[in-house]
Amino acid sequence: MIGTDASIHYKAFGLKIKSMIPLPELKVSEDGNELHEVVITEADLNKIWLSKTKDNGRFFVEGSTIMFRIRDTATFLVKDGHKIIVSPMPSADPNKIRLYILGTCIGVILMQRKIFTLHGSAIDIYGKAYAFVGHSGAGKSTLASAFINRGFNMLSDDVIPVSMSKNGVFYVNPTYPQQKLWEESLLNFEMDSINYKPLFERENKFAIPVQSNYCNRSLPLAGVFEIIKTKEENVSIMPVVDLERFRLLFNQTFRQSLISRLGLLEWHFSESARIIKQISMYQIYRPSTSFTAPELVEKILKKISEGESLDAD
Repeated sequence: MIGTDASIHYKAFGLKIKSMIPLPELKVSEDGNELHEVVITEADLNKIWLSKTKDNGRFFVEGSTIMFRIRDTATFLVKDGHKIIVSPMPSADPNKIRLYILGTCIGVILMQRKIFTLHGSAIDIYGKAYAFVGHSGAGKSTLASAFINRGFNMLSDDVIPVSMSKNGVFYVNPTYPQQKLWEESLLNFEMDSINYKPLFERENKFAIPVQSNYCNRSLPLAGVFEIIKTKEENVSIMPVVDLERFRLLFNQTFRQSLISRLGLLEWHFSESARIIKQISMYQIYRPSTSFTAPELVEKILKKISEGESLDAD
């Protein structure tokens, strides 16, 4: 067991969280008497899992309940946009368990609560949130790190919660002050991996604290940049137009394969239509064989400046 008898109270992802399992990555809430939107507990889920899945099953969806099992780690149950139950396996790595709690589990919670969630990194650029999305290995966190090196602040890494305010504006809620970077990216930034903790044992992806460059307040979402690796030698940035904007938001939604299984296709389309009206959208084409993050920062800042000038006109 990795939890404790006493629950700890946190604020992250725009949610108030009560957890039996310590989550040191998150900010502790000073007011433990608040009503909590998410409760994380430990329990034995083996009987439930066996009754709901086949012997080789790894994922189960039924109504508002999602269960999944990670080999040698834990079985997880997420329900009603409110509950996360964790059943750790013997000798499981607590770091890996927390990785799935703060990733897939929270991502499902947000989806169940109908909070639009993108997969990528979000950066505070001149008081507005810009999301950098893309498929695994596209360079989302690396690009975010290049912005951090330039003095900009991060709102989120991996999971980007986007919620609508009462006045109809979409905001990105901050998550927690940590990045996940591959060892190759550390080398490109001349950062020694010996100074950082691997996300879990024998992993060459590292947890990078960013407390000094972290934005802990919600900011309006102003733009989405999709990163695409190409065989071309040069970097280019192109606007996304028409129905391609819907495609981009759908494909870059966190755990988008669950949208249909949770009966959220209509909701997702209607939220996408609202978001598209408020933001700029671009595709970044970068060479797959070279380190271009610093160059991309310059081009993105220029593109944002040009967009704001057009808005002013």
